[in-house]
Amino acid sequence: MNPVEVIRKKRNGETLSKGELEAFITGYVRSEIPDYQMSAFLMAVYFRGMTDEETSTFTEAMLHSGEVINLSAIPGIKVDKHSTGGVGDKVSLILAPIVAACGVPVPMISGRGLGHTGGTLDKLESIPGFRTDLSVDEYKRLVAEVGAALIGQTQQVAPADKKMYALRDVTATVESIPLIAGSIMSKKLAEGIDALVLDVKTGNGAFMRTYEDSVALAKTLVSIGTAVGKKTVGFITDMNQPLGYAVGNWLEVLEAVECLRGRMLPDLEEVTYVLGGAMLHLGGKVPSIEEGMKQCQSAVRSGKAYEKFVEIVERQRGDIGFIEQPSRYPQPKCSSEVKSSRSGYVHRFESMRIGILAAELGAGRQKVDDAIDPKAGIVLRKKLGDDVHTGETLAIIHTDRQHIIDHARNVLESCIHIADSSVPRQSRIYASVDERGVTPWTARVQC
Repeated sequence: MNPVEVIRKKRNGETLSKGELEAFITGYVRSEIPDYQMSAFLMAVYFRGMTDEETSTFTEAMLHSGEVINLSAIPGIKVDKHSTGGVGDKVSLILAPIVAACGVPVPMISGRGLGHTGGTLDKLESIPGFRTDLSVDEYKRLVAEVGAALIGQTQQVAPADKKMYALRDVTATVESIPLIAGSIMSKKLAEGIDALVLDVKTGNGAFMRTYEDSVALAKTLVSIGTAVGKKTVGFITDMNQPLGYAVGNWLEVLEAVECLRGRMLPDLEEVTYVLGGAMLHLGGKVPSIEEGMKQCQSAVRSGKAYEKFVEIVERQRGDIGFIEQPSRYPQPKCSSEVKSSRSGYVHRFESMRIGILAAELGAGRQKVDDAIDPKAGIVLRKKLGDDVHTGETLAIIHTDRQHIIDHARNVLESCIHIADSSVPRQSRIYASVDERGVTPWTARVQC
């Protein structure tokens, strides 16, 4: 296999053979193919795409680039959830302990921030001491004993994706259905799950900005999961505004903890309970998603979900003192309010720009080896449709990078559009996608 020829063929829109794709991925994992050639390949795929057969082969090659974990010795149907990425999306932090508290094992291998979106691992690692670099044996033990484990990829599990994931983040090759599908499904199929619930974002803060592209991605993911015998269902969810109010790693952990303690925010509540209900349904605990949603609510109201979160943090060596007393956490050097220059209603958020700004403040990476400042980020004070008065605070910026405060204030204010008339509040869930097709979502969370 000549890597230059593989890149050339894909650049020209030709179809690659199973052997070519497998050899290219294997060569990259073994460091026989350098990052610059993989970057060229990723860009070629970004522009030229892949056939369904190529996407399936690509996913399988990444899946078998490392160990496929066997959790069959652990009782119960193992179910995970994956989000395609959004701004302020801390749902996994809330959802895993809720579902585990309801008796469904949750083996979760997550990723880091990608592009303008935050990563579950970066959020968890903002908790001092929290370990995501567990071995496969430690991972299995936690799933068996705690009911959930939230870890990063190891050298044994989908190492091809681990390397490519970081590269895609800094080469502007994220928004590609074959690359997203291969990345998600290789990780998820390698982690030992029996079923998978997908949160496929759509809107101006998502990688798939149109509903049609989001449905196409969801169908691809469901097709791959179903083909290998995993029960898979996806939901198309809104990402035209950040989820919750906090954007940034420690800030999102704090908001997740508040939700687990019972202060559920409406948009987070809706997305979390629908996904959780689906996980309990696929896990065989309830006869319907709607019944699963009620069970998830009960786990939060009883305090069992929060207790499970604390247990997960303790077992993964995080310091629960910072969870129980957040005031102990180091404070950013600078916090600055962004105030509205006019009265009206919040009409639109430019969510992707807000995510990019959070990264500039220190909450994300612009180069592969950038260090993340867990304190950095943005806390919004308004949601779509909220009324605003002149001089009222729209958001608060937190950063150690004092030199960009004025720039950040200007950018953030321009990302929050105020209009004279209000916009109707809509459901964050548009549709469900399974092997039967796409179905509009009509169930509502009963608060």
